[in-house]
Amino acid sequence: MPSYLSPGVYVEEVQSGSRPIEGVGTSVAAFVGFAQRGPFNEPTLITNWSQFISRFGEFVEGTYLASSVYGFFANGGGTCYVIRIGAGEAAVGGAGELTAGAEAQLGPYTVRALPGVTGEITVTVADPEGEDPPQDVFSLVVARDGKVVETYPAVSSKRSKDNVASQVKAQSQLIEVREPGRGPAPGRPEAQTVTLRPADDAGTASGPLSPDEYVGDPDQRTGLGGLEAIDEVTMVAVPDLMSALERGVLDRESVISVQQALISHCELMGDRIAILDPPPGLSPQEIKGWRTETTGFDSRFATLYYPWIKVFDPATGRNTFVPPSGHIAGVWARNDATRGVHKAPANEVVRGAVSLQTQLTKSEHDLLNPIGLNCIRSFPGRGIRVWGARTLASDRDWHYLNVRRLFNYLEESILTGTQWVVFEPNDDALWARIRRTVSAFLVNEWRRGALFGLTPEEAFYVKCDRETNPPESIDAGQVICEIGVAPVKPAEFVVFRLSQLTGGTGAVDE
Repeated sequence: MPSYLSPGVYVEEVQSGSRPIEGVGTSVAAFVGFAQRGPFNEPTLITNWSQFISRFGEFVEGTYLASSVYGFFANGGGTCYVIRIGAGEAAVGGAGELTAGAEAQLGPYTVRALPGVTGEITVTVADPEGEDPPQDVFSLVVARDGKVVETYPAVSSKRSKDNVASQVKAQSQLIEVREPGRGPAPGRPEAQTVTLRPADDAGTASGPLSPDEYVGDPDQRTGLGGLEAIDEVTMVAVPDLMSALERGVLDRESVISVQQALISHCELMGDRIAILDPPPGLSPQEIKGWRTETTGFDSRFATLYYPWIKVFDPATGRNTFVPPSGHIAGVWARNDATRGVHKAPANEVVRGAVSLQTQLTKSEHDLLNPIGLNCIRSFPGRGIRVWGARTLASDRDWHYLNVRRLFNYLEESILTGTQWVVFEPNDDALWARIRRTVSAFLVNEWRRGALFGLTPEEAFYVKCDRETNPPESIDAGQVICEIGVAPVKPAEFVVFRLSQLTGGTGAVDE
């Protein structure tokens, strides 16, 4: 208490009776997979695609991490964490990088060994033959295992018919040369020699890959375990689980074990949802068996989307099928920004998708929707859209994805916004302040349309009084506040009943 020792006017700052609760973020994704470069097993914050390229490199043929992160940002995502795995010998062949062909910088150019090339490749820049050559002209010599295989006596850095990238692309069987993407033509590289380690040595996974690479260890902050220390994450995807399955370094049982570990991680944390990918190329009947018989997942913290989507792949220069999890995470983020977390993230266009691996019919969708499998469908004139918003829970209270995500949001917001309560005097005044604080927050959510009811009294209740806090609870140092909310659920089945009016009448008898 302040001391008043002399006459005068005193101004004091006092805290108000309640403290507002701010809603937490709901659109932070986490991706686990293989990348061209970057730190291993270190959750790295990424806020845009350019930042991902600078930290983890470009698209890599045969992997899906880059495609998933790109799809996340393209569909409206704003923030994600990326964990690069594969530091073990079995995962990356001992070279520390997973690439479609090893690469090196040759001045302003990027030189890469083509996939399938074996042996040690050296690329040498030298002065061209002849007197007084143009400043932009140089020679390029390519050798394999010390033997000269290709020679380009006079190539140019200018964008002309003699351009080095064009000449190498048209003739070389060993390397490719890439120019900087934008800006004026680059200058001639200095005379130098670089050595490339081809794809067989630099990164295509060889030998079995342990599921532990994905699951990781919370103590060591590796794999999925590294995400336990990050509270902001609200959705998790492991797209490169499917690339390992395609390459044969993981079998289907291992894939299921990793997905189960991902679900267990989300259930343990209680504030995030797992976005699972199905194996590629499954028919509707096969994916039904995968969902109900092979995996049998039952969790309100997991979702499964089908089928794979086709997108443009810069690594190969053509359209290719990728797992949908990264694009779906972006759709969730866009839905949260435009409508709110209480809105089911469905009936939304999947940006970047040009076609689907399986074109579903309505009867096939009727088979898959009741088992909690969220389908992606193509509609004439309306594009490719997400057409499902269910979890993998058998409990009907948690069937809908938006209900689970809304509760995650409410729980995390109240948890964060009431930390001031700890060590306060446990009496009626504190209970009243808690009721006012939580009620004010829930009223705002009701006004935003997140809670069901015509009035706040119908939408929620907050009980924190002598009934919920008996003397035994007070003696134990506990404050118990009971909260009930009525979440809005999606209009999944819209039914219009039409009646034929009797001729000449304007109404139908009820």
